[in-house]
Amino acid sequence: MNFLKWFYPGMGIKRWIGLAILGVVMVGFGSANLLAEVFVFGKIVDAVTISLGVILIIISMYKILISFISVFLPKDRGDLATIFFSKRQLERGPKIVAVGGGHGLAMLLHGVKEYTNNITALVTVADSGGSSGRLREQFDVLPPGDIRNCLVALADSEPLMQNLFQFRFEDGGDLKGHNFGNLFITALTKVTGDFEAAIKASSKVLAIRGEVIPSTLQNVSLVAEYEDGSIIQGEHKIPEKNLPIRKVSLVPGNSPATEEAVRAINEAEVIILGPGSLYTSVIPNLLTKGITDAISNSKVLKIYICNVMTQPGETDGYKASDHVEALISHSSKDIMNHCVVNINTEAPKELLERYKKEQSFPVIADSHRIKQMGYSVVEAELISATDFLRHDPGKLSKVIINLILSKRHKKQ
Repeated sequence: MNFLKWFYPGMGIKRWIGLAILGVVMVGFGSANLLAEVFVFGKIVDAVTISLGVILIIISMYKILISFISVFLPKDRGDLATIFFSKRQLERGPKIVAVGGGHGLAMLLHGVKEYTNNITALVTVADSGGSSGRLREQFDVLPPGDIRNCLVALADSEPLMQNLFQFRFEDGGDLKGHNFGNLFITALTKVTGDFEAAIKASSKVLAIRGEVIPSTLQNVSLVAEYEDGSIIQGEHKIPEKNLPIRKVSLVPGNSPATEEAVRAINEAEVIILGPGSLYTSVIPNLLTKGITDAISNSKVLKIYICNVMTQPGETDGYKASDHVEALISHSSKDIMNHCVVNINTEAPKELLERYKKEQSFPVIADSHRIKQMGYSVVEAELISATDFLRHDPGKLSKVIINLILSKRHKKQ
């Protein structure tokens, strides 16, 4: 009886099945007559009949296939050929590992996912402020905030689902300030007993391109030592002291990297560091045991994306070369081989004034100093000046893809 359901009204395949049957009949009739025909004209008619039958079979099979596929395709995604071509191209894209956290990494992922599905976001779990910090203390879970941002950035799901994950409760007692996505990941962690399993389940819900991996599964805390010798613990507290940072470290020390993180680095064609908060988003990943060694030993393209603006309490007065020096002093000189810097410091005056009040200024691109350190420098106009001064995802991803293509061309 289930077979008969295919012939229910509205299924959209009965007419094409009928057309296919007609095509088969025409091919069979034409073939039988062709074998028995002795006149040339008759053979021509039979050949035409067979050809028309084959055409009808092809058309009907194509239409039946479209009817099946259209049921499972999201709406408003374009025609089948375009979708198929796009999927194929993305599957063949470069294997990219992006290291960082916060909004900087999410912005990068948003642009790069238009060129490849083979993306691994390697994310810090040292976050201790806001919703993540509260959930971390209350439920003894790793902070989900940076993970959530990266999942949404890589999402290929409907906008409603993405908006749901980013929804923040503005009131409601204990829920105030929490993101739905943070609560969702936390709940999954408690249900499965595994933070990685919770991330993978969330990845399926959002249908992400690529994967998101925590740099470690240890419950680590970030510690900063300042130039005056003072020390403070807690990622969210570090910028508040507003003193020059000498170094940062993780507690406990020697926290091991996840196997998936090291695997992704070893298989990568490109490794990208940043953009994002230098001391609280990018460097913490490199302090995880195994990450720096894996990146340093890799012979692939390794790109550091320097921030476009200084960050109050972290990189006050830093030029691009200061960012690079801080990066390698916490890791290795082999942690990178290319540096991408922004050379467009022009922006709406009122926007610059707003940043100035917060003691944030455009990062000066002293490319000559970085070149003296032995690194290649790519200069480009990368700023997106809307309500914020930050990297434009489209511009930055084009620079990265051009570097990848240039590297491939040199190999040939």
